[in-house]
Amino acid sequence: MDFKNKIIDLLKKETNLKQITLEIPPSESFGDYSFPCFQLSKQLKKSPNQIAENLSKKLKAQFIEKIETKGHYLNFFIKKELITKEVLTKPKSLPKKNKTILIESPGPNTNKPLHIGHLRNIALGISLSNIFKTLGNKTINVDIINDRGIHICKSMLAYKLYGKNKEPNKKPDHFVGDFYVLYSKKQSKESEKQIQEMLVKWENKDPETIKLWKKMNDWAIKGIYQTYKEFGLKIQKTYYESQHFNKGKKIVLDAYKKGLFEKDKEGAIIYNLEKEDLGKKILLRADGTSIYITQDIYLAKQRYEDYKFDKMIYIVATEQIYHFKVLFKVLKKLGYKFADNCYHLAYGMVNLPEGKMKSREGKVVDADDLIKNTTELAKKQIKKREKNISKQELEKRSKVIALGAIKFYLLKYDAKKDFTFNPEESISFEGETGPYIQYSYARASSILRKEKPPKNIDYSLLNHPIEISLIKQISQFPEVIQKAAKDLKPNLITNYTYNLAQKFNEYYHECNILKSEKQLKNARLNLISSVRTVISSSLNLLGIETLERM
Repeated sequence: MDFKNKIIDLLKKETNLKQITLEIPPSESFGDYSFPCFQLSKQLKKSPNQIAENLSKKLKAQFIEKIETKGHYLNFFIKKELITKEVLTKPKSLPKKNKTILIESPGPNTNKPLHIGHLRNIALGISLSNIFKTLGNKTINVDIINDRGIHICKSMLAYKLYGKNKEPNKKPDHFVGDFYVLYSKKQSKESEKQIQEMLVKWENKDPETIKLWKKMNDWAIKGIYQTYKEFGLKIQKTYYESQHFNKGKKIVLDAYKKGLFEKDKEGAIIYNLEKEDLGKKILLRADGTSIYITQDIYLAKQRYEDYKFDKMIYIVATEQIYHFKVLFKVLKKLGYKFADNCYHLAYGMVNLPEGKMKSREGKVVDADDLIKNTTELAKKQIKKREKNISKQELEKRSKVIALGAIKFYLLKYDAKKDFTFNPEESISFEGETGPYIQYSYARASSILRKEKPPKNIDYSLLNHPIEISLIKQISQFPEVIQKAAKDLKPNLITNYTYNLAQKFNEYYHECNILKSEKQLKNARLNLISSVRTVISSSLNLLGIETLERM
C-alpha cells in the first residue's frame, strides 16, 4: 500500500486542492508524514493552525493510527504493523520516468592533471547519473575537453624550449603539467609574445605546431582518462573544444541578421540583457572570433540533435553561474525549445586544511595525489584493526575504502557550498564518513553470514522502538531518491544513509540479535537483511563500492 498517496487522496477529497505536498517530518515524534496547512489558508480564509485542528477531526482511514497537530502542521502516524509488513515483505518500487538525461562533467583542460575540484565534479556526475538511472531514466555522461587556447600553448611552449623531445617518465598528464608549471616559473614578456605566435600558428594549422599539440594532448588525455577510470567515471561521448570552438559563429550571425541580437559600437554582436540585470553579453567579437558562449550555443544544439535529451545538466563551478544564466537566455532567444530543460548545477570550492597537502604550485591538490595519500591513510587504519591481513587484501581494501571516503566526503555537502576536505577525517571509521557506512554494511554482512533469515517470519514481533524506527527509515528510501533527483542533491542520499547506519549500529549494540528467541531472531535477521540491502543501494547511488569484510 502506498501510504503517502493514500493520505494525499484523503486530503484532496476533503480540501478540493489539486496539488498536495506531504513532507517527511524532521523527527519521528512528529509522525510519518506531515501536511503544512498554510497551503489551505488563503482558500479557506482561516489560520493554518485552525485548519489543522479541523482536519485532524475529519480525516480517518484504517491504516492511520492517529493524526496530531503541531502548529500549522497536520502529522499522520501510520499503524506500525502495517508499515512493518509493507516495508519488509513488499519493498516499494520506484516510478519509472523513461527520460533521457544528459550530464556534462567534468570538462578538464589538457595542460595539467585533474585537481580536487574535478573530483567533486566527477563525484556529482557519477552520483546523479546513478540516481536518474535508478528512476528508470537513460543517462548519458558527456565530457568537453578544453584542448586549445593560450593555456594549452603555455605547456607546449615550455616543452618545446626545455623538453628536449623527452617521452613521459611518469603519468602522462602529470608530465604535461610539469611543463605548465615550468612556463609559469619562466614567464616573461618574450614568452608571452611566443605564446601568442604559437596560438596563431595553431589556428593556421602550422604542421610542426599541430604535431606538438597532438602529441601533448594525447599524453594529457591518456592520463586524465586513467584518473576517470580509477574514480569510476564512464563517459559515453566526448566533445573537443578544438573541433567546435568556431561552429557557433554561423548561428550567432544568422540570428543577428534576423534581428535577434545587435552590434555594439565596436562591432561585436551582443545580446542586451540589461532589463534582466545581466548586462550586455558579447556573443561574437568585433574581429569575428568566437568566445566560450559561442561554442556552448553550438554544443547545446548539437547535443540535442545527438540525443534528443529531456534534461541537460551542466556540472560546472559556481564561478560560471553568470555564464550559464546568459547561455540559457540566449538558447531561449534562438527559439530552442530544449532551453527550458537545461540546468546548471553549480558547485563550490574545495579547500584543504593548511599544511596537510600541497601541490607543486602550492595552490590546488592533484586528484591523483589525493587518492594516493588517502589510500595510504586507509592502509594505516586497516593495519590497526587487522594486523595479519595479506598484502593483496590490504591493497584491494585500502583502495575501495579510500575512494569511498573521498566520494562520500565530497558528496555529503550541498553542492553549492564551499568546504574544507580533511583527509584524516574522511578516512575515519567513525562519524559521517564513507568508511563508517562501508563498515556498517560489512557488519550487517557478518551477522548474515553467521545465520541466514528463513522465509516464514512473524513481523509482529518487531516492536522494539529502534526496530520501528529502522523500518520507518527504510520506508523513506524511495522518496529520498526521488527528492535527490528532483533537487539535484546527492547529499540527501549521504545524509539518509548516515542516519540509517547510525540507527543500525545503535540497534546492533542494544539488541542481541543472534541470541534472541528463535522467532524474534528470525524477524530481526530479516530486518538486518533489509537494512543491508538499502545501505548497499545507497552506496551504489553514490558510486561507492561495498566490502563484505572490514
